[in-house]
Amino acid sequence: MWRPGRQIRGGSAMKGMARARKSTRDRFQIVRDVGLEWPDVDATTKYDGSPRLTIGGTFMAGLATHHSAEPGTLVARYAVDERDWLLADAPDTYYLTDYYRSYPLILARLSRLDRDALRDLLATSRRLTLRKVQKRIVRRG
Repeated sequence: MWRPGRQIRGGSAMKGMARARKSTRDRFQIVRDVGLEWPDVDATTKYDGSPRLTIGGTFMAGLATHHSAEPGTLVARYAVDERDWLLADAPDTYYLTDYYRSYPLILARLSRLDRDALRDLLATSRRLTLRKVQKRIVRRG
């Protein structure tokens, strides 16, 4: 089984998996670069090794890993009551699947996002994530 940071040896099937995983991570590099422009954002990985951005350990954005999402899809925190206009305005870029529909998230095809649109999406996700982190701190305090 492949693990992050572990060299893969063996047959061509394993080598193909390594290339696919690497190219997925390469697609996330611009997301990481834009996200890390904010001082409170961290680049981390999930338990499965997929990259994500967090604030104080709370999910902000990452690569969609559920099988219902298309490859190369970014999932970002987004208000449920605000995402309908985004879905209607740019359906080639933004979408939802049944799995993600009940969560305050939106799916975005990375290949269709330019840097400005990505920055806007991450800014909204950051604002909502900061709000969630602050609520968590207040409840604990």
